Amino acid sequence: MSHSAVRLDSAAAPASPLRAPASSSHPIVLSSLCAVLFAAVGPAALAQTTVPTASVSTQSPVVVTGTLQPTAVQRLAADVVVIDREIIESSTADSVADLLRREAGLQLSRNGDAGQPTALFIRGAASGQTVVLIDGVRVGSATLGQPTFEHLDLNSIERIEVLRGPGSSLYGADAVGGVIQIFTRRGAGAPRWTAALAAGRFASVQSSAGLSGARGALDYAVQLGHERSDGVSTLRPNDRFGNYNPDRDGFSRSSVQVQGGFSPSSVQRLGVLLLQSRLTNHYDASQFLPPNFDQDNTPDFRSEGKTQLAALDWRGDLPGALKAQTRVSRSVDEVRSGAAVIDRFKTTRDQLGAQLALKLGAAGQLVGALDYTDEQAASSSFVRNVSRTNTAATLELTGASGVLSWQADLRRDAPSDYADATTARLGGAWALTPALRLKLLGGSTFRAPSFNDLYFPGYGVAGLKAETGRSLEAGLAWRAGNTEAGLTVYRNRVRDLIGYEPDRTRCPTDPAYDFGCARNINRAQLEGATFSLTHVAGPWELRSTLDALEARDLRTQERLARRAAHQGSASVLYSTGDWRWGASMLQVGARPDGGKRLAAETTLDLQAQWRVSRGVSLQARLLNATDERIEPARDYQGLGRQFWLGIKLEGTL
Repeated sequence: MSHSAVRLDSAAAPASPLRAPASSSHPIVLSSLCAVLFAAVGPAALAQTTVPTASVSTQSPVVVTGTLQPTAVQRLAADVVVIDREIIESSTADSVADLLRREAGLQLSRNGDAGQPTALFIRGAASGQTVVLIDGVRVGSATLGQPTFEHLDLNSIERIEVLRGPGSSLYGADAVGGVIQIFTRRGAGAPRWTAALAAGRFASVQSSAGLSGARGALDYAVQLGHERSDGVSTLRPNDRFGNYNPDRDGFSRSSVQVQGGFSPSSVQRLGVLLLQSRLTNHYDASQFLPPNFDQDNTPDFRSEGKTQLAALDWRGDLPGALKAQTRVSRSVDEVRSGAAVIDRFKTTRDQLGAQLALKLGAAGQLVGALDYTDEQAASSSFVRNVSRTNTAATLELTGASGVLSWQADLRRDAPSDYADATTARLGGAWALTPALRLKLLGGSTFRAPSFNDLYFPGYGVAGLKAETGRSLEAGLAWRAGNTEAGLTVYRNRVRDLIGYEPDRTRCPTDPAYDFGCARNINRAQLEGATFSLTHVAGPWELRSTLDALEARDLRTQERLARRAAHQGSASVLYSTGDWRWGASMLQVGARPDGGKRLAAETTLDLQAQWRVSRGVSLQARLLNATDERIEPARDYQGLGRQFWLGIKLEGTL
């Protein structure tokens, strides 16, 4: 047995298919909550209040994640969710992952609570089948082959766009379940400063400070953030591998973000982004050291991670109604973890991209893009440093005429260490009535083998094929007055899933593979439906989501691990004068994980906000108010009930 430290990261490990009993939990309470609240605050009730009425914006949000060029959501066939700054500030979420999981179609698995390794499943696809971008730049570990959500600071984010469904024809490898694009804050107008401080149970502290603005052709934004918590033990007693240690496993994260731009004209901008995040978290594990190689779970295991990003981009209009964009970037993801023995993993990703958009009159807009990526990985576990390059070309056609809009994408990827891949997507949206739209979309996807899949000693196998998928979806979107609703049904079939092969005869002859290897062994089917509803009635704002998911291994007909058959959320906000009150509920159905059936969970969060004076506000949050026993992954545990009290200051210079 190896003498190196062992950490069994359920959230980070590949999902294995497991059979689980049918869930006995039902989301009826969530599906009916908004209807009950609407009845309670109907016209008769609203007639008795003089609080100014809020409303759903009549302008369709413009997004950049569903297509290569900014496009109004109402023209998209793709299923895109926008989480703006107002939603972020009114949410009780305490991390990026917790914020995202409240949207229909996204589920979470985590090795403990905030600050611990986190996996997000979009429509049942694994975390490694999701692309995460920060201002257009891909981030995440190429060794594990998945994004590191726990490194991201919620306070530095202006908005998030989530593409649910196929995205490989625009973003290349790994966009099987979808794409999450995070936009950082940008300066505009007079110089403005912000500061926030919050404290909570378990010696938890959140603090942030920012300065942004614009002067002449220059804009700037600087954001600093720090968060820490003593936490609790990540594992529950009597875990299956005997790694439990009763000490506290907290975390500490610090981040700094600088963004600036120079706009010589209203149609030109040169921008720069610098970002760094450092995370230290503690966890439970075991090491097996010589000479006896006995299990030892007593050390204080810790993981020290660092994410760095630097990007320079230019975008502007050219003669002949052309729109152009170029970007060069470098991102670094580094982790050192262990106790007596430290494992090191480092990914360096250099990216260069350019695109040109041409208007074709009635035919719409044609966009061509070229991308080059160079990924390098170094690890104490690898025999040598490894690398890959990829060159990709993309064509996209979008347009609209009358009640019809359309989009078509075609992309060719030419990687250096596995076969070339061609992906495509075709869809359209029809306005059946001024308020109701029908959307249809189909596409193909692929996921690249990670460096661990290809090169990790005793597991990785060079020559693995990329996973490939085919997806179809249909949706209805309704928007009238102060109400928005959406329903999408989908089916995604993935073949050549990379998984663990225990049969020694199917692995390389090298004795290092006596315990198995990576292999293309599975086929999976991900199908389900997502529903969302937003309604504003006077001072009340109601939001609800429902998610039904059937995720199975087609080879064994077993359910995929850590995916709940259903999940739902509901929230209500009430604003009056300088006060805002809110409650939100999240229900997650039972799901299989490592031979165990994790119980269904329902959590309730409460909040109150008070604007003391102009530029000064107080906020109180009670998370998991009922102290629900949370098991985010097998044998791991959440914090339980937690109270937060914070103050926010802002002003102009």
